[in-house]
Amino acid sequence: MTIPLFVAAAISGCLGYWVVPLLRAFKTGQFIRKEGPQGHLKKAGTPTMGGIFFVPVAVVLALVATGFSQDVLAVSALTLAYGAIGWLDDWQVLRLRSNQGISPKTKLFLQIILAVLFCLWMLTTQPATITTVALPLGVALPLGLLFWPLAGFVLVAESNATNLTDGLDGLMGGTGAIAFWGLAAVTSPTHPGLMVFCAAMSGACLGFLLHNRNPAKVFMGDTGSLSLGAALGAVGLLSGNLFALTLLTFLFFAETLSVILQVGYFKATKGPDGVGKRLFKMAPLHHHFELSGWSETQVVTAAYATMAILAVLALGLR
Repeated sequence: MTIPLFVAAAISGCLGYWVVPLLRAFKTGQFIRKEGPQGHLKKAGTPTMGGIFFVPVAVVLALVATGFSQDVLAVSALTLAYGAIGWLDDWQVLRLRSNQGISPKTKLFLQIILAVLFCLWMLTTQPATITTVALPLGVALPLGLLFWPLAGFVLVAESNATNLTDGLDGLMGGTGAIAFWGLAAVTSPTHPGLMVFCAAMSGACLGFLLHNRNPAKVFMGDTGSLSLGAALGAVGLLSGNLFALTLLTFLFFAETLSVILQVGYFKATKGPDGVGKRLFKMAPLHHHFELSGWSETQVVTAAYATMAILAVLALGLR
């Protein structure tokens, strides 16, 4: 686990010193939405699309290290495909010079199509045991046909959850590194190829953090965040570790849930003037803590600590 982590971290970290200035030269500066925290307006112009250099590093390293293993090849293809959706969204933002990329419906449609294709591949190539989910204490839960709609949901939900989490300097990069490292440890006994992939992804995230830590010199953009979520979901599905995946990525789903609750409560309490109430000062959840007086680094540090606890819990209950 340590070799692919360190190699990926070193390569992506070094590569960033070349790619980040290129992104700046190509004027890939991020547009900051005015509705967000006012303190973020100073980040306008920071290069985005950082996912184009650290995600491929992990993918190529994992493929070479595992001899192009079938499982790693499939997960890598899905990771890059979701990254392509993210790149399209980032490119549209830059082309239109606004914070609005491709439409949410288009993005969701593309995510669902890729999820269905990946599920079809699993259905035709994986053994019947793929539909069994491992639970704590050695319990196995056979889901049968119910596994497939769940699998599609996991891929789409994970990619959107990581996308929403990517809102502070170093937040998604650091929490992603911890999540992948935990998933590498969980999969190591039964799926060594996927372990290598996760370790490489963890290392690539750490290398990216060298340039994304506060104050960030580059953002990963949807190119990176959608890739990370798809990779986590795919590994969890192929290894039969959906329970562990849920624990490892609980923070990402908490971020997503905060958005759902915020929107739902606002609509439910909307008065004749068209204005509703809010559960949080702002969603996703990390912005709520910011507006509650936490500094950006305090929020990110707390997220790292939470992820570390979740990783330990996932390992203890595997």
